Amino acid sequence: MAAIVYVATTGCAWRQLPPVFGASWQTVHRRFTEWSAARVWANLYRILLDELGVRGELDWSRCAVDSVSVRAVKGGT
Repeated sequence: MAAIVYVATTGCAWRQLPPVFGASWQTVHRRFTEWSAARVWANLYRILLDELGVRGELDWSRCAVDSVSVRAVKGGT
């Protein structure tokens, strides 16, 4: 997981992953892809938000919500 976080936070290419993580870039990328498909990241994010909410450490006063509305064509719902 540390290697995936490293790529996400530094912006380095998968192929430039330093060997200090002890896994090839192919292995790390494959694991990232598998976990993404299994919604591991979405679940981890939800758990983190829930925990921070329980602790009262979320400040929703600076929250932004975005949406898009599009008219359905030909009477669609």
